[in-house]
Order: sequence, then C-alpha cells, then structure tokens
Amino acid sequence: VFASCSGDKTVRIWEESPSTRSWDCKAVLEETHTRTVRSCAWSPSGRLLATASFDATTAIWENVGGDFECVSTLEGHENEVKSVSWNASGSLLATCGRDKTVWIWEVMPGNEFECIQVLQGHTQDVKMVEWHPTMDILFSCSYDNTVKVWWSDDADGDWSCVQTLGESSNGHSSTVWSLAFNAKGDKLVTCSDDLTMKIWEADIIRMQSGDGYAPWNHLCTLSGYHDRTIFSVHWSREGIIASGAADDAVRLFVESKDGSMNGSSYQLLLKKEKAHDMDVNSVQWCPGEKRLLASASDDGTIKIWELGTLP
Repeated sequence: VFASCSGDKTVRIWEESPSTRSWDCKAVLEETHTRTVRSCAWSPSGRLLATASFDATTAIWENVGGDFECVSTLEGHENEVKSVSWNASGSLLATCGRDKTVWIWEVMPGNEFECIQVLQGHTQDVKMVEWHPTMDILFSCSYDNTVKVWWSDDADGDWSCVQTLGESSNGHSSTVWSLAFNAKGDKLVTCSDDLTMKIWEADIIRMQSGDGYAPWNHLCTLSGYHDRTIFSVHWSREGIIASGAADDAVRLFVESKDGSMNGSSYQLLLKKEKAHDMDVNSVQWCPGEKRLLASASDDGTIKIWELGTLP
C-alpha cells in the first residue's frame, strides 16, 4: 500500500492487486484539506497517516477496518505546511512550513497531539523535515540553503540546533529541497537547487552509545549529473540513491567500488530520460524487499518502477 498527495487537495491510498500486479486506488481522502496537500507520511505501525497542507493544517488519518477517518487536525503554523515526518518509534511527529518554523508534536493517547516545541532558526521557508531512522534526531532543510540538525540531550529536555550544514561547511549554495538517510543511518544525502547532491556521514555508534552528539561531515559532492533543480532524493535499503529533478528524469546512483584513495565516491548507475512529461517532484523507494520506486510529477501521474537485476 502507498499514499499520494496532490495539488487537487486530495490524498489517495493505492493498493497492489496480487493477481494483476496493478495498483488500484482504494480510497480518496478529501473534504478535509482546502488547499494543496504537500506531504504525507505513514506512522511506523502503518495505522496512522499524517498529511500536511498549504491550508496551514496537518491532518491525522486512522485506518479503521479499511476506511480512513480524520481523527485529528494539528493547527498552529501561520501558513503552508510543507512536510511531515514521524520518528522511528511513532511517539513524535515533526512538521515545518513557510513560516520558517519546525514544530515537534508528541503523540498522546486517544489520537491527541500536543506541540512540545516550536524550533526557530531557519531564516526562510522550511521545505522538509526528516527524523533519523534509528535515533530521535531531527533534520530540516530550507530555502535559506541550509540543513539544520536538532536534538535533545535528555527525554524531557529542550530541543536545540546542534549543527547547521551550510555553505561554509561544504554545504549547498542554494535551496535545499530534500534529504534522505541510508538504511544504517550513518550516511545522509541532500539535494539542492544548486544542481548538486551531497553525501554526509556521522559516527552514529558514538551517538547510540550515549556519548553525546557526533557531527555530520561532508563526504563528497555529486555534480555534473543534473542541469535543473533536484527536488527529491531517496535511499533504498540496498544502497541505491534515486533522484527526481526538474529535467523530467529519474536517476539512480550507487557507491563506487573502485576504492579510491580520497574516501567515498558515488557513480551514476542509471538515468531514465523523460521518466515523466514534467518535473519529477518526489521519488521514494518501497521500504520492503521489493525493488520498487515510486515517482510523482507535475504531469499529474505517479509511476511505479521496478529495478531489474544489477550486473
């Protein structure tokens, strides 16, 4: 099952038919959001779906016997909510928006959500929030060309910005649109309006052992592959990075195995020209075993791609 959201103010739930392998629309979630729905995310259990909209709200939907009901509406952002993300345990939700803020919500019993902190630090529109896959560390990327890393030293403590990945630290020189982690969580990829993708790494074992925050360091920059804005990146479980861009193409990258002396490098594995008729706004790998990639575009379509066997 996967969910998609659109400028038509709806969210659609799609399910694969085992016999025909076609994807059918099983539900249309409508009449809740009054403007574009920009982001949707399943809770780790798959029971709840969070949807963020330009109408300044985030809606929480619950799957009740196959029917989706809106069980909560989160209000507080001044204007467009751009992205929503659940932490690994499903106990926290993050939202961000055009009002330059990032909100952290605690999931309470009975589908109640309480805002526990509003994070301020970005100087422009915040495009995306993403929790680390194993730890409660939150990442946000913005129109101000930076990625900010937020964390709390203890369970009841305040969240604060512990690192800013900006141009002075080998970061991007234009809007950062999207970011994604590898399966292990020790590497991060970011993509930007500056036509580059950047790979970062951190000592997550140190952080997991409770030894304090370990900073993210720039590993390498992938440039020369895109000639239009890169809107979306996503890292598959087996280490393949997909990118979606304004040149209507989808590209796949893998780590080079040539053992170069200067650390990691990544190479283009595949480029699908004209994957769509217009900008590719979002790419996302299937979290399970299947090598499926979904791509969504301004042309109003979602495409499901299957990656064959690699040489």
